[in-house]
Amino acid sequence: MKSRTTAGVLAILLGSIGAHKFYLGYTKEGLTMLLIGVIGGLLSLGIIAGVIAIIALVEGIIYLTMPEEQWQSTYVYGHKGWF
Repeated sequence: MKSRTTAGVLAILLGSIGAHKFYLGYTKEGLTMLLIGVIGGLLSLGIIAGVIAIIALVEGIIYLTMPEEQWQSTYVYGHKGWF
């Protein structure tokens, strides 16, 4: 079973590289965040990486504030890749 707290903290601290997505087993979404964050960040002087970090922060907050049962059914068993 995946931990809601671990996923939330990973999203907040390392979300711009998609760490929380990889933790949840969402490889495609994790690679998307990683590539957009790194390559887009280099091409846009960090602006796109900042946007990815904000998206990850919002996801982390959602993970941490959602009831455990709902989080498990939505993100662990339901495989909802984004928000």
